[in-house]
Amino acid sequence: MMIKYRVREVAKDLDIPNKDVLDTLSKYFPEPKKYMTALEENELDVVFETFTQQRSVDNLDAYFAERGGSAVPAVQPAPAPAAAAKPAQQQKTAQPRGEKRGNGAAQNQNRPQQRQQAAPQQQKPAQPQNAPQGSQQPVVVTEVREPVRRVIDTRSSNVNIDRYNEKYDRLADQKVKTDNVVTKQKFTNRNQQRRGNQRRGKRETEAERLNRIAQERKAKHITIEIPEEITVGDFALRLKVSAPEVIKKLMGLGVFASINDMIDFDTAVLIADEFHAKVEKEVVVTIEEQIIDDSEDNEENLVSRAPVVVVMGHVDHGKTSVLDAIRHSNVTEGEAGGITQHIGAYRVKVGDRDVTFLDTPGHAAFTTMRARGAQVTDIAVLVVAADDGIMPQTVEAINHAKAAGVSIIVAINKMDKPSADPDRVKQQLTEYSLVPEEWGGDTPCIPVSAVTKAGLDDLLEMIILTADMLELKANPDRAAKGTVIEARLDRGMGPIATVLVQNGTLHSGDTIVAGTTVGRVRSMMDDKGRRVQEAGPSVPVEITGLGDVPVGGDIFNVVSDERLARELVEQRLSEQKEQQFNAQTKVTLDNLFDQMKEGDMKELKIIVKADVQGSVEAVRQSLEKLSNEEVRVNIIHGAVGAVSESDVMLANASNAIIVGFNVRPDPVAEENAKRDGVDMRLYRIIYDCIEEIESAMKGMLAPKYREVGLGKAECRETYKITNVGMVIGGHVTSGKITRNAQIRVVRDGIIVADDKIGSLRRFKDDVKEVAEGYDCGITLEKFSDIKQGDILEAYEMEEYRD
Repeated sequence: MMIKYRVREVAKDLDIPNKDVLDTLSKYFPEPKKYMTALEENELDVVFETFTQQRSVDNLDAYFAERGGSAVPAVQPAPAPAAAAKPAQQQKTAQPRGEKRGNGAAQNQNRPQQRQQAAPQQQKPAQPQNAPQGSQQPVVVTEVREPVRRVIDTRSSNVNIDRYNEKYDRLADQKVKTDNVVTKQKFTNRNQQRRGNQRRGKRETEAERLNRIAQERKAKHITIEIPEEITVGDFALRLKVSAPEVIKKLMGLGVFASINDMIDFDTAVLIADEFHAKVEKEVVVTIEEQIIDDSEDNEENLVSRAPVVVVMGHVDHGKTSVLDAIRHSNVTEGEAGGITQHIGAYRVKVGDRDVTFLDTPGHAAFTTMRARGAQVTDIAVLVVAADDGIMPQTVEAINHAKAAGVSIIVAINKMDKPSADPDRVKQQLTEYSLVPEEWGGDTPCIPVSAVTKAGLDDLLEMIILTADMLELKANPDRAAKGTVIEARLDRGMGPIATVLVQNGTLHSGDTIVAGTTVGRVRSMMDDKGRRVQEAGPSVPVEITGLGDVPVGGDIFNVVSDERLARELVEQRLSEQKEQQFNAQTKVTLDNLFDQMKEGDMKELKIIVKADVQGSVEAVRQSLEKLSNEEVRVNIIHGAVGAVSESDVMLANASNAIIVGFNVRPDPVAEENAKRDGVDMRLYRIIYDCIEEIESAMKGMLAPKYREVGLGKAECRETYKITNVGMVIGGHVTSGKITRNAQIRVVRDGIIVADDKIGSLRRFKDDVKEVAEGYDCGITLEKFSDIKQGDILEAYEMEEYRD
């Protein structure tokens, strides 16, 4: 295959324009050519033949005469103008041929000289032709020559084009590409670049690089960002210095830290100043900040919203009757009797205003939501029977409402009964810091009757008035945020959650995150069972489309990115698992003193339950007297009866301790207390309670005992020896067996005996202990029904003090 010879190179060698070559090729070949097209051998033959014929001469005598006359003297008489014209013209054309026929090496050496001579020759034309006749001026032959043009002699069959360009000589030595072989394109990698750089100059050492960076830093201060805490190694990388330099500066400040130790932001600022660097605090943007909009609303965007009301009270005081009466008396006739309570919340029209009621069973859900940090309700309606007065569950409801910080409206129900005594109820309310408005207080007391529906309108008007005083507002033009009221798993529809929108507007199709659950809203139904497309503030709806069943009280947010939302849920699940393995964070009498020293605990909240009311008051007064400058005892709830589930919920929500006298917790409450980590102390003597709490406050709890495992041994053989009894031939598998240890005999995972070691021998000698991997003989003090394969666990009881 020939070396690539392009059109522009042919034109350059022939000293003709590119267009002439292209026109010649277009006459004989149909394919259009460009000036960068590589020509084949047959095409080159046509071009060379064509231009050779165009430049052919009839006679070469003048050329040979010129070459032969080079030996004559340089000065000759000038020929006549007419006679010299024709030889000069023939000389112009014939001279390049002679150069071609001459020595190629000499030609390449003389070519730069010829090009230098061509410039002055172009400026002054041939003087012998223009000289006047009869002039005796000598003529130098070399000055008569015209500008040299490179002409290729194509009369020979073999044209060696390689000599005209050195790069073709280099290409000829390389691997020739054939049609059926595909070669890969080679890219220069970094190693080759490094090798090339090493050849160019001396490689920069690490010390030189650090010195250069230090000089650049002095010339131009760099700025780095670091978080609140950072390791010494990472800090050195950001400063672009070595870790030993940073450690050296730290030692100068009196801080001894290794490369993996953490330093705070202030220390980092001081160290960075030594290296002429400025430090800015790194802003860490969490996933929640990226996808959840927690910005404050402007006043001009806020509009009034409906109040959220929860009805609480004793189970027999007509709470459900009041709810039903309010619901049925405030709907149109066409809807009366046909309403189905689909969800645990509903809306009631009061004139042109809406009121949202939460239908909670007692106050359990109310407390659960508050324990999760959800402030759902605005107003609490406390239903008290006029004939019964304040009951234990009523007191619990009062304490829950006070702890939540919501407005309380008392509805004195059953006013239609002859034994109704509203003044007695008001008197009892004052004992719990609820002073009626008629008596100069701020607690509205509305007499109502669920049977005759008397006073219900006054109750609703008071709810509206209280809501106006609270100035409840929300921004409907933003992403929705609210609380999960309740949730369940439906066999056909999957997870279904009842949510209350507290701010913004929830639309069908929105992606929401509720606690550790994420999903997209597929459908929404209101309290009337109608499908809706959006829900504004204070509107309860039932939604489907979540991936899992959320927990009541979870906060839900509409997010912008579903992928990031799923990452957020994964993070929350991981945090939950970590919290389960972390140390107990609930307040107990054991860790109370430590929290007091750390400044975490300024108030000890206690829930008191007793068998009689007199005990409750006595304990309340005795415990409140224990308050001192460091900690204040606050009895947040005291009532008669067993420790119930609601007590555990209140203690969990308020971080309180439950103290019981002559009472026991019910099974559900006991299970919840273990699950939530609520400390529950039960006593039979009041002085024991006072002394223990006082000791806890002073950090003087009595020492306790705990079990410390020593080792395990396996029974390999048994021997019955007279006057000794059953001897166990054992092999210590782990730990050690000591003579004074207690032994627990385990057979098939079941403890069959708990005894003490009578004697411990190795061969014939009594020993104090036997280490792992050795055999020994053991006798027990009481238990003798030992069998091969039994496991003997050695342990001892250790006294400890927190």
